[in-house]
Amino acid sequence: MPNIILFNKPYGVLSQFTDKENRPTLSNYISEKDFYPAGRLDFDSEGLLLLTNDGALQNQIANPKFKLPKTYWVQVEGIPDEIALNKLRRGVTLNDGKTKPAKARLYKPENVWPRDPPIRQRNNDTTSWIELTITEGRNRQVRRMTAAVGHPTLRLIRARIGTWALNDIAVGQIRKENVFLPRA
Repeated sequence: MPNIILFNKPYGVLSQFTDKENRPTLSNYISEKDFYPAGRLDFDSEGLLLLTNDGALQNQIANPKFKLPKTYWVQVEGIPDEIALNKLRRGVTLNDGKTKPAKARLYKPENVWPRDPPIRQRNNDTTSWIELTITEGRNRQVRRMTAAVGHPTLRLIRARIGTWALNDIAVGQIRKENVFLPRA
């Protein structure tokens, strides 16, 4: 039976098990054998990372053709107005083409843990949070989208992938679940 690990990846951890530069990796947090990441989360991003022991499930989660929605909590510079949010909702033109429409709204996340190290913030700079849901997985897409509408990302937390969510998983902790797949 396929199993899945939900991991709340801390800031500054690679989404792989080894690193030639001795940076923190998944092996610092996950001891279960034969589990592999289904997708990735950048070194400087935090939150939900899924790992599985089933190759077909790994492909289904990570492959953009399945359009599994991914929801992020994004702390940005300034406070986006409806014009900026509507641009995100319609899709933003980036250097590699226009993004698919996203769900975007101002958001006040609850139970967000302090980041170590804290985000860079200048005195008198206003920040706010956006909840952003996308169905593609371009390189650093969320960061590029928020910058394109004039609100650079300061902190990025993935909160949900499909039906899997962080919920109450503490930073650096895991939750293991069985996955029931329909038979073909």
